[in-house]
Amino acid sequence: MIETTTRRRFLMSVAAIPALSLLAACSKGENGEAQADETITTAATAPESTGTVDMAKLLEPGSLPDQAQGPEDAPVTIVEYASMTCPHCAHFHETTYPALKEKYIDTGKVRFILREFPFDPRAEAGFMLARCTEGKYFPMIDVLFKQQNNWAAVQDARTALLNIAKIAGFTQESFEACLTNQKLLDDVRAMRARGAEFGVDSTPTFFINGKKYPGAMSIEQMSAIIDPLL
Repeated sequence: MIETTTRRRFLMSVAAIPALSLLAACSKGENGEAQADETITTAATAPESTGTVDMAKLLEPGSLPDQAQGPEDAPVTIVEYASMTCPHCAHFHETTYPALKEKYIDTGKVRFILREFPFDPRAEAGFMLARCTEGKYFPMIDVLFKQQNNWAAVQDARTALLNIAKIAGFTQESFEACLTNQKLLDDVRAMRARGAEFGVDSTPTFFINGKKYPGAMSIEQMSAIIDPLL
């Protein structure tokens, strides 16, 4: 009974969060609420790393299997922590990621891993739907980021997500089953908790061969970091 109530509350929270709070979901402010950092760096020089982590520990299995593109033996591994309702994450995936994939991932130079770091229930729902697709995690992520303004910032996100999910092959029943999967929700939240252990507190945050780079970057910036590692 308690578990059913929790599921219902989650579904209700997906639909009820005001759009304004979702537009500020890239970091946490001093008052504990999510807020967006309006600075997106586009310079062609490599930004300074803000720290390092043990790469072996970073790549240890988590509560959910990693979603990755590129060969396991690539000389460079990039781990991105993102939130589905973060506008800067959407900006990165719409502008930089296609060039990163073409230039480095598809050529075997980079292994790219995307991990969940949701700041709100709608971001959790987006990641859950991506996880519920059959081998189409990245295509679903791509669609959700491209359509972000159509579901993350509207009053009734549940209906908007359902419409997108149906295009991806979901039925009403499979959509409901996915978003009421308590274990999946717990696992997504555990992914975020694990990211916090590595010092992630804003999105997007990238770890490139163990070095931490917070904030959306241009392909020129990423190339300036990646090329010396090849």
